[in-house]
Parts: sequence; C-alpha cells; structure tokens
Amino acid sequence: MDEREWLANRFQEHRGHLKAVAYRMLGSLAEAEDAVQDAWLRLSRSDTKEIDNLEAWLTTVVARVCLNVLRSRNVRREQSISVHLPDPLISREDRVDPEQEALLADSVGLALQVVIDTLSPAERLAFVLHDMFDVPFERIAEMVGRSPDAARQLASRARRRVRGTAPTPDTDIVEQRRVVDAFFAAARGGNFDALVALLDPDVVVRSDGGAARPAISRVIRGAEVVARGAMAYARPRAEVRPALVNGAAGVVIFEDGRPVTIMGFTVSVGRIVEIDSISDPNRLMAILAS
Repeated sequence: MDEREWLANRFQEHRGHLKAVAYRMLGSLAEAEDAVQDAWLRLSRSDTKEIDNLEAWLTTVVARVCLNVLRSRNVRREQSISVHLPDPLISREDRVDPEQEALLADSVGLALQVVIDTLSPAERLAFVLHDMFDVPFERIAEMVGRSPDAARQLASRARRRVRGTAPTPDTDIVEQRRVVDAFFAAARGGNFDALVALLDPDVVVRSDGGAARPAISRVIRGAEVVARGAMAYARPRAEVRPALVNGAAGVVIFEDGRPVTIMGFTVSVGRIVEIDSISDPNRLMAILAS
C-alpha cells in the first residue's frame, strides 16, 4: 500500500463524521459533499507529518469551508426566494442507508435544521461544532477569529434561539406515522374537524417551490387555515409513499410515477406542529438520488 492509498483509507474513516458536520452546518447535501471533497484535496496536498489529530484537523478544514459558504450564501439568498428549506434526508422506514447513519445521528430533525438555517454563520458554526460535536471553544474561536469567551457567547445565543423556536418532537415513530396517516386520510375524506384535531393550534407549514415554483413558496400558520389548505390541495390520484424524513415520519408524493413533493412532519404531544414541504422539481430529483 503506497502513502496516498494509506491516506485515502484514513480519510475514508472520517468521511461520515465530516459529512455530518458539513450537512448540519449547511443544510445542503450537495454542498456538504463538496466541503468534504475540498477537505480531501487539502489533505492530499498537506504534509501529514505535521498533523497530530487527523479528525480534528479535517473537522477544522470542513468547518472553515462551510463558514465561507454560509457567508457568501447569505448575500445570494437576500435576493432569492422568500422560503428555502434545507435538504431533507430521505430513507425507508424499514431500512436506513449506511451512508446516512452518521447524518441521522442525534436525531437532528428537519424542524431543528430549519432553525439552524436562520442562525448567523458564526453562531451556526459555534452551535453545531460545540453542541453537536463537542469541539472545544478554543478551537472554535480560532475558526471565527474571536476569543474563546466570544465563541461561547455565540453558541449560547444560538442555543437560546434553538430552544425557543424548534419544537420537541415525539420519539415514537409508530405514533408519528399514525398521526401522519390520519392527516392524509382526513384531508382526502374532506373531514375538516378531524384535521383540526390532528393539528396543533399554532401549526406552521413551510412550502418551498424553489425558483421553478415561486408562487407556492410561503409560510402558513394556524390549524384552521392549514386544514382548509390540506383539503383544497388533496390529490385523489396521488400516491403517498411513507418515508423517514430526517429520521421522522414523512412522505414522498408521486403523480404519474414521478415525485412531486417531499413532506416532513414534526409531531409533538400527538399533534402536528410543523409541516415542511419541498416541491422544487430540480431539488426533488437531487435529494431522492442522494
């Protein structure tokens, strides 16, 4: 085994961890993969004799790449569509792809990823690295160019926002599925009262149609409004296939054999508190192919 092959094997050992870091930072599967590939290119050009802790070194590289992406992205999105949801992780309920196991660790649901997406780049880096991956503030401080105390404050602000915004989902996936199935049954049956009973009074629905369908990119709030919308947009001919969306009960909706919508549900205390829906045709194909 030559040195490059040995180094590639060592890198592969950390790939799952690195992609998990990048996905939580960026909320984009393609950008996360690019960040990991960038880390490999930098490693392959570095003197590995000077690297004491390879995982820590790679994590730092990936985090810095992600920080640059986030900073440039903020400028682009100010001129973009009003609603943008992070890429969901789609898997079958009876089997999780081995490559997704690291990404689904710690049950980072889509609702939490949505909140993380609202943090500033520095807050996001500090929260993700410290709270999710136990990176010490001394290392985080170097990445953001601040003192350890300032890095600690960044994570603290982010933590308060996450705790005050992200709902706590029920952990019983069977019960989640029961609620989601009941939601679609009530919508198709036109049962308004049953729908309202399944929804939290302050339920939030986020729809991301992307650049292809900007007219449907919006946020809807309130059980009665959401229930009316669910009945109005129920598709009798659609095939609703159960799926895990970031480890929680969700669906992929097909029409004429092609995917048209991914829906992730957050169920808390037996009621639906959030629904996140992506119907951008370009993103759908990329997400389902990943």
